[in-house]
Amino acid sequence: MEIFLSVWLVPGLILLGKILAFVVPLILSVAYLTYAERRVIAAMQMRRGPNTVGPFGLLQPFADAFKLLFKEPILPTQANSVIFLLAPMITFTLAFVAWAVIPIDAGLALADINVGILYLFAISSLGVYGIIMAGWASNSQYAFLGALRSAAQMVSYEISMGFVIVTVLLTVGSLNLTAIVEAQKTIWFAIPHLPLFVIFFVSILAETNRAPFDLPEGESELVGGYFVEYGSIPFALFFLGEYANMILMSAMTVLLFLGGWLPPLEILPFTLVPGFIWFFAKIALILFCFLWVRASFPRYRYDQLMRLGWRIFLPFTLIWLTLTAIVLFAFDLLPDPNLPPGL
Repeated sequence: MEIFLSVWLVPGLILLGKILAFVVPLILSVAYLTYAERRVIAAMQMRRGPNTVGPFGLLQPFADAFKLLFKEPILPTQANSVIFLLAPMITFTLAFVAWAVIPIDAGLALADINVGILYLFAISSLGVYGIIMAGWASNSQYAFLGALRSAAQMVSYEISMGFVIVTVLLTVGSLNLTAIVEAQKTIWFAIPHLPLFVIFFVSILAETNRAPFDLPEGESELVGGYFVEYGSIPFALFFLGEYANMILMSAMTVLLFLGGWLPPLEILPFTLVPGFIWFFAKIALILFCFLWVRASFPRYRYDQLMRLGWRIFLPFTLIWLTLTAIVLFAFDLLPDPNLPPGL
């Protein structure tokens, strides 16, 4: 009994507590990101936004959740019911599983593994499967076309994102996310790699199917895209998965280019603020840019989306990667694997 308690029960409860400490705030953040989006875009368009349910409309996300919870789920007659219901679960789950390796402060991560960036890239790449499954299982031409669009644009922009990440890894000399942040103590990578920072931000817009790259959901020609046949809780899972992916991609941007939990300047009073506060503040800034872009730019045409990814971003990131390698080698700046990052 003592062995069971010490080896299985107590460590299991501790791990469960850590998981809940990450997941519960993340779910609340997803809920209130929908509120923030409506308020921010309403302010930009000189509208009121949600302001009825609760003070300042703060209970609107809960009203939306209850509405979807009590709606009748509809299963299309010709749909593949198993895959149809499995698709939103995959999309929702993957958006949360990736947070296992995200460090929100020095030493504060569920799993600080040495290949954390590869884990994140793999999880983000798997997200396309939920969308493809939803489009195919719905047995609808609109949904299937939206799923194919999503697969094409996610693959296109993941290649550019891959070269961006490889360039950062080449600069650091490590796949560990904590090491990548520690290497930015001297200067955030958004400064020397500014073009890659811009490309990465545009790519995560396409990766998360956000405006102006929300072509898989184009209501003008596809009614609603790959989840047009979904309602009730399955639709809510897609909805939550999309917003959770926005937060995840913002966290990746902060870790790769904006110094993670590091303050802007290593001087007072910046150093008095806890690291995780800086981390979440930077994520909030990137999320605000998501909303700003949605309110400001019209939707791209599909050929423009593909041209941007294959003919502009891909060659540029490949050239920048080559130039980075040449500069690091020519000036003897290649990181030494035997030294801590940043030294």
